[in-house]
Amino acid sequence: MMTWLIVFSGFAAGSVRMMGCLLLLSRLLSVKEPAKQSITTVAVGAAVISVLLSVTGLSDFYRMTLEILLIVCCASYFQKADRRMSLFVGIFYEIAVFFWQFLFAAWLGVGFRSATFLDYGTGAGQVAVWCLHLSLFVLLLYLLKRPNLGAKEGFRLASAIVIAGFLAVVSLSQQTVLVIADDTLEMWTILAVVLLMAVLVFNMNRQYEVEKELAALKSQQAELLERDYAALHNAYAINAKLFHDFHNHIGVLRQLLVHDKTEEAVQYLDALQAPVRELTDTVWTGEETVDYLINSKAIAAEAQGITYQVQAEFPRHTNLRSADLCAILGNLLDNALEAAGQIPDSEQRFIRLTIRRIHQMLIIKVENTFFTPPEQQEGELKTSKAEAGLHGWGLKSAQTAAEKYDGMVQTSYTGNIFRAIVTLSYQGVSVE
Repeated sequence: MMTWLIVFSGFAAGSVRMMGCLLLLSRLLSVKEPAKQSITTVAVGAAVISVLLSVTGLSDFYRMTLEILLIVCCASYFQKADRRMSLFVGIFYEIAVFFWQFLFAAWLGVGFRSATFLDYGTGAGQVAVWCLHLSLFVLLLYLLKRPNLGAKEGFRLASAIVIAGFLAVVSLSQQTVLVIADDTLEMWTILAVVLLMAVLVFNMNRQYEVEKELAALKSQQAELLERDYAALHNAYAINAKLFHDFHNHIGVLRQLLVHDKTEEAVQYLDALQAPVRELTDTVWTGEETVDYLINSKAIAAEAQGITYQVQAEFPRHTNLRSADLCAILGNLLDNALEAAGQIPDSEQRFIRLTIRRIHQMLIIKVENTFFTPPEQQEGELKTSKAEAGLHGWGLKSAQTAAEKYDGMVQTSYTGNIFRAIVTLSYQGVSVE
């Protein structure tokens, strides 16, 4: 009877352990949370492993190895996690769990003055096992209730758990109640140090990946800025050339009118107006970059049959850099144009841009209709564009620019209307 209880206990504990690791991977690697397929596979795998070890009499080392392999398979296949990082996390997670299982058993043995807690084949040993797994279950509930747990907070939590384990195993060597072999204590002490190093290495790798992504983001943002600034420069260059030749054009028009050639004069004016027609409906905010972006996107919207509405109240003389405004406005409006342009019925296509200032806060809101609901990948909106290149960096670029001003980019959608709201804190600057 006891044997089957231990087998069932091994199955239940293994299921908790592996589900905990898959949930942890979803947070650490920003992938999907465990779904029904993962839960079923883990439960079946835990049952098979528990029965197999009971029949063969193999040690917990083989249980750990089989569970790691199952975790990696579920994470990579069902959650689309990176296999290499899943293996790294899985190995050290399993080591940490069995390390803490030993600590629970040892300290319960010290407290009750009984070495039977270290024998997991006894009732006392199973008490130690489930003290750990109940604690692990509580930790998992905490993670589920904190879906927005940040990387820094997660690193501090993991470091605190590992350091507490290191201090607990060192303290075991000082107690005299329970006799524990020196080589066992040395092994767990070394593993505690290895776990601490693993947490540090993972954090360093995460920071490296973030820095690499930021470098790529800056490169993509520079290309986007270069594109918009080149267009802005060309538009104003055409305008400057026309003003430079203004007296010549006046002379030609005077001659045409003097000789009653009205029709030729109108045609001449139409030819002059064509290059600067894009600037005739300018919404003047006082910021050239904002003016250009608003109106160039208005022209693009008109070409696609998209209703384009603008309400702009922009502060003058602030610390908001043109490059950052270009990254925010340009990318949000580009995304809105792409989404609204996919709607078959042109009467349902619209974009609304609202810019408001509230004290020292600037609010930029872009609303647009869409045809296909936006998809999410790894917690972020996924571009619907088929081509690669600059696509998919828009919101990241806007978010990076907003963070410079203690701001953020928030997105939501209801029905067929998508909203992107940017908040920026700004300061006035003196102009001499």
